[in-house]
Amino acid sequence: MENEKPALYLIPVTLGDTTIDKVLPSYNHDVIMKIRHFIVEDIRSARRFLRKVDRTFPIDDSQFYEMGKHADTKQFSQYLEPLRRGESIGVISEAGCPAVADPGADVVAIAQKEGLSVVPLVGPSSMILAVMASGLGGQSFAFNGYLPVEPSDRAKRLKALESRAWNEGQTQLFIETPYRNLKMFQSLVASLRPQTRMCIAAGITTDDEWIQTHTIQQWKSIRLPDLSKIPAIFLINR
Repeated sequence: MENEKPALYLIPVTLGDTTIDKVLPSYNHDVIMKIRHFIVEDIRSARRFLRKVDRTFPIDDSQFYEMGKHADTKQFSQYLEPLRRGESIGVISEAGCPAVADPGADVVAIAQKEGLSVVPLVGPSSMILAVMASGLGGQSFAFNGYLPVEPSDRAKRLKALESRAWNEGQTQLFIETPYRNLKMFQSLVASLRPQTRMCIAAGITTDDEWIQTHTIQQWKSIRLPDLSKIPAIFLINR
């Protein structure tokens, strides 16, 4: 670390109540301990994460800049001032890897445009881990974020994604707010072909981890755990 150039470090966060050493390499700790400027999705959760990384982390000596949904994107360029003058900055989202289905991409885009160094650190990505464990194939896959909430619009979207999966062999991933996971499941079994394969990957890397893949027909007779408070990723393919 001593001789490394200042950079915008993309710092992965645990996906839930998971111990740091289970999912993050010790190198991340060394990098984090030398950073005093952080661009974060939420300041309070970022501070908790840094304390989790090391109880001695000097929180009070650090600066935090918010990039959450209520942040002013016009200020993002100003957030990079410390890096322009030679001080490293860390980017931290709420869970998993920043800038991948999480805030941070706009900040990274500015850094790339200016030729500033951007360094992604190793850590858990729920999407990649879900694809790995699903058995649905990772040669081609697409993350589609949140689907429509209105039932008819959701059904139409699910059928479109299913068609893409069957026509292209591309695994389709999407998520839902935990308290609507059951409704998502019900929409899936009601809308998709009986032979379509689906994986539910919930609570990845946590004590509540539950990952299973079955056909839609098989899912109709499977008892689900309580997913109302557990983040889950749904995957489908032919």
